[in-house]
Amino acid sequence: MSPLMNPIIVRGIGGFYDVLTPDGQLIRCQLRGKLRLSHDKVLVGDWVQLSILECGTGVIEGVLPRKNQLVRPAIANIDQAVVVLAFSDPKPDWLFLDRLLTVIEASRLQTVICINKRDLLEHPDRFREMIGVYESIGYPVVVTSTVDNQGIDELRLLLKDKVSTFAGPSGVGKSSLLNRIESGLDLPVGSISRKLKRGRHTTRQVELVRLSGGGLVADTPGFSQLSLSGVGKESLQSLFPEMKTAASLCRFGGCLHRSEPDCEVRKLADSGRIAPSRYQNYLTLLAEIERMR
Repeated sequence: MSPLMNPIIVRGIGGFYDVLTPDGQLIRCQLRGKLRLSHDKVLVGDWVQLSILECGTGVIEGVLPRKNQLVRPAIANIDQAVVVLAFSDPKPDWLFLDRLLTVIEASRLQTVICINKRDLLEHPDRFREMIGVYESIGYPVVVTSTVDNQGIDELRLLLKDKVSTFAGPSGVGKSSLLNRIESGLDLPVGSISRKLKRGRHTTRQVELVRLSGGGLVADTPGFSQLSLSGVGKESLQSLFPEMKTAASLCRFGGCLHRSEPDCEVRKLADSGRIAPSRYQNYLTLLAEIERMR
């Protein structure tokens, strides 16, 4: 669904909500009384039913059903997460990436992988194999640099007409990418950069920013709910897309692809048709889930 097929909350401030309408108006609104008394929290990203008053302000009459909801950031109806790593400074953490991809798959979001700071490497081809692993699974991968604008247009196109949030470790350049994607944003972009310098866990109000090329993006690049507490050990394999078909060919229906006989997933990992790095990270996450249980 296009983010502007319905009025959508883009910001909440002290009991007021700014709602973006399908025709591009931004209307300051209050909640109808029954919503203020509701135990269900109204979130940025919620699609709403809206009445516009003669004075130009509005009243939110109701909240439409959500297709999803994130905890951190607290936001609804996200279409995709842009996962950002860096070629260097900091070096890419592939286990972190697979953990984050697992959480995103569990949230039923589309994913874009962005590997930033291309300008820091003279020979980025040594990462070509790992990039190819994720491309072969079906994830879009964009290589970017905010120094020479490499990949910025491609990333901007992937954000078009979607509601997106950024994710990734501190220091990989998420806020710098937002600066390049949308120059002259009418929001405190500088404070985002300062926030990252102060520390990753500084609290900030969630807000959706309208992109001139179409689409909305959360101005706080902080998809940070990385716990696997809601993932069962039997369902983990379904969050690794390349394992789904192979798992159905295993000898045992409850195969966890660890030590069971006639395991098709292990055969493919041994032959390299499933990337050994992905398989090892699957086992690491599986062990973590079992420890939590």
